[in-house]
Amino acid sequence: MHYLLHKPYGYLSQFVCDVKKKKLLGDLYAFAPGTMAIGRLDEDSEGLLLLTEDGRLSERIRGREMEKEYHVQVDGLITVEAIQQLRNGVEIGIKGSKYQTLPCMVNAIQDPGYALRSRKIRDDRHGPTSWVSVTLTEGKLRQVRKMIAAVGFPALRLIRVRIGQLQLGDLKVGEVREAVDLEKLLYYNTQQL
Repeated sequence: MHYLLHKPYGYLSQFVCDVKKKKLLGDLYAFAPGTMAIGRLDEDSEGLLLLTEDGRLSERIRGREMEKEYHVQVDGLITVEAIQQLRNGVEIGIKGSKYQTLPCMVNAIQDPGYALRSRKIRDDRHGPTSWVSVTLTEGKLRQVRKMIAAVGFPALRLIRVRIGQLQLGDLKVGEVREAVDLEKLLYYNTQQL
């Protein structure tokens, strides 16, 4: 079985956790035994999460041939210079070491009008915000958040909207869809990149 999930804010992308009172994926749906998340979204991030029982498929999707797109609300009005820096790749810290991100696609976008999340981000009196679309093929620990912060615009909200050609679309927050043909779709999409 394969699943598409709109992961809500405040949930871990896992089924087991040693810390009590954490919200887990199994709280959202009765997934088949052996199901695993393909990649992760941190507890504060939202959006498209794929799940499967197929470890080989998981490896293919997490690989560098598959694009992942994120919509990020940032603190302040992002500048053309910051966008260009992100496109060229920036230096971030990963597990105590410096890492140079690969070039990626970044564009300023209009407010996509997402539903309010369960925890308010902040009031307008704290200054303006703006949105960017970031599309990359790698996925280091909290990479998009670290990239955005590296150019001076901390992420306030992060939503994954696409993996390959699979879109978040109209999937509601917390909704799960079973996807029998996921492998076929992803094989087609990989050939298109």
